[in-house]
Amino acid sequence: MRDTFNEINITPLTDIFLVLLIIMMVIAPMLDKQGISLTVPENVEQSQIDKQPQILTVFVTNSDKYFINNEEISSDNLKQVLTTEMKNYPDGLMIQADGTSSHGAVVKLMDSARAAGVKAISLDQI
Repeated sequence: MRDTFNEINITPLTDIFLVLLIIMMVIAPMLDKQGISLTVPENVEQSQIDKQPQILTVFVTNSDKYFINNEEISSDNLKQVLTTEMKNYPDGLMIQADGTSSHGAVVKLMDSARAAGVKAISLDQI
């Protein structure tokens, strides 16, 4: 003869509730975050929209030579030339490097630009 069960085993039910509780505890702090708060400018003057960025472009060739305004600049004079040129280009520096130029030449240009006081540097491969 078979014995009948008089009690219900609630252990699996308890396990499920504990797992759900842990999931809710992990997810609940994430629900408070609404994303990035941005402030949108209200009054933008037309002169600010029409203003073209003034960026100095420096080319680095595959033979690790530097060119500014189609003039070759020696690596020794790089910092002095950048210091004088950046007065006319307040928005930053664009480095256009040949795909086969060396990493060291580009890093040297970036170091010279930082030493010359350049705040914004962009890098592009040509």
